[in-house]
Amino acid sequence: VTMEAPAMVEPDDDYHREISEALAEELLKMMPGEAEELSVLIVGLGNREVTADALGPQVVDNLLITRHVVRAYGKAAYNCTRMNLVSSIEPGVMAKTGMETAEIISGVVKETQPDVLIVVDALAARSPRRLCRTVQLSDTGLIPGSGVGNARMALDEEHLGIPVIAVGVPTVVEAATLCLDLLDQAGQEGFDPALFRQEGAEWFVTPRNVDSEVETLSRVLGLGISTALHVDFSVEDVEKWIS
Repeated sequence: VTMEAPAMVEPDDDYHREISEALAEELLKMMPGEAEELSVLIVGLGNREVTADALGPQVVDNLLITRHVVRAYGKAAYNCTRMNLVSSIEPGVMAKTGMETAEIISGVVKETQPDVLIVVDALAARSPRRLCRTVQLSDTGLIPGSGVGNARMALDEEHLGIPVIAVGVPTVVEAATLCLDLLDQAGQEGFDPALFRQEGAEWFVTPRNVDSEVETLSRVLGLGISTALHVDFSVEDVEKWIS
């Protein structure tokens, strides 16, 4: 599912809540089974120190995490009758951990035994018009890094043994794709995209204000995911609990 929201990063809280609500509706359709309560592990993929790749970790900052509270005090702590056990993890990147993201997640899945996994990641766009303007959801998992030519082990049900839902927003576009798009708009031809795909010169472009856009996107996604997982709460309720 691809949700298009042209003004997603504009300063409009009401519009942002509408996107979060729509995201929650679509996410609920992908949740497995009819169980009243689930244990859900949310994984924020990416590198927090690289702004265009920090979407996943920043979404984790905007989630309503409940597993530890419900296990200790029960659902009464949230004054509701239904409550999913939500936990999260930021596995980081191999350069820091020396481990594949899939290896870390697999270990956590075996230990905590969630019913479903939700992975959040920054994506590479096929069109500059999609940058920070679309939310993509899939119930088949994803391959981290594949959008920028650095594919790692797949995160899917086949490898992890539980359903995997992927949520992402494109924050970069390949330079060759951007140039071809601009030339097409200008009605010109003759550009060789291979110039941007030479060994050691794979270029990707991100918006100049990507820091503020990722901050906004992470808030919108975090509220949407949390609203989907806590069906007794509205977006406004989730905002209050997080703040």
